Amino acid sequence: MSQIKAGAFLSYVVVGLNSLVGILYTPYMLRMLGQSEYGLYSLAASVIAYLGIMDFGFGNAIIRYTAKFRAENNIKRQHSLLGMFSIIYFCIGLVTFILGLILYFNTDLIFDKTLSNVEVEQTRIMMLLLAFNLGITFCFSVFGSAITAYEDFIYMRIVQIFRIVLNTIVMIALLYYGYKAVAMVVTQTIFNFLTLFLNFVYFKYKLKLKLSFKNLEWGLLKEIGAYSFWIFIATIADRLYWSTGPFFLGAEIGAIAVAVFSVAVSLHHIYLSFSIAVSGVFLPKVSIMAAREASNMEMSNLFIKTGRIQFIIISFFIAGFIIFGKPFIELWAGKGYDESYYVAVIFFLSYLVVGIQMLGITIIQARN
Repeated sequence: MSQIKAGAFLSYVVVGLNSLVGILYTPYMLRMLGQSEYGLYSLAASVIAYLGIMDFGFGNAIIRYTAKFRAENNIKRQHSLLGMFSIIYFCIGLVTFILGLILYFNTDLIFDKTLSNVEVEQTRIMMLLLAFNLGITFCFSVFGSAITAYEDFIYMRIVQIFRIVLNTIVMIALLYYGYKAVAMVVTQTIFNFLTLFLNFVYFKYKLKLKLSFKNLEWGLLKEIGAYSFWIFIATIADRLYWSTGPFFLGAEIGAIAVAVFSVAVSLHHIYLSFSIAVSGVFLPKVSIMAAREASNMEMSNLFIKTGRIQFIIISFFIAGFIIFGKPFIELWAGKGYDESYYVAVIFFLSYLVVGIQMLGITIIQARN
């Protein structure tokens, strides 16, 4: 079985696991945390998510250009590219953490109208931990991007599967013994560090790649910047779309409103994962096809075939939720989340057309 076929199959295993965790673990978490505590956790995560735009679209650029140089059998340019971006991402990680510190020291100014002193302090600690987590992720993200460019999807999906399973088991145990949202963030940080370390080991010893700091092609940044700029703009739009709601709800109404909104967002992420599972493994393949100047017909056939599969899957998901969504949310999340149904339906329907065109975005990126 090829890496792409196995990667696509394992991607759906990951989607299935995430969905199973979402269905079985999330209601347990909601009941153990309570609406207020869950709202604080979601609020901290949504604020720090704004810092995710610091990627500037470079993650996709690394995959695209590494795959391009790989298709050209130019190992030296791969090493130089990865070395250059390791420097860039170290600087990005440092700036991200500094911005997180600024948010940490100003949390009370943003949320003092709707949150108590205790809630402000909890939110402050979680934002600091999440900012540190994101900063470290940026510093080591070049290794994961290189592995993706080499189409080693089996390794990446297996790591994802183990992380989902182990993280969920640890979370359940912590919640059972009375630990709350801060402990959950600490656990996520630890598992993230382990994943980043495994990516580094795989990069160095399995792929036998290295970071070269000689003959760095800083001039290539102009070309890469033109490619990454539009991904950066899309990332900003995505962050505004998903993080602005919880931010303003937290600042103007309170943690419970954030919890109701976040339940709908969680359901939408499960839905969205079904549409991106297949297209997510195709960027290296499409980049190589673009480097070899594959015809429009070849690209179109791949696009149509993938879109058809995605449409069938997500249409079943939407139809089932519209019919059974209300009783499901009451059973799943508990009382007090009725409005989550209407928010989720709006999300699902608005994303239907986009969901079946995900590979089209990948093709556009590969063709610069």
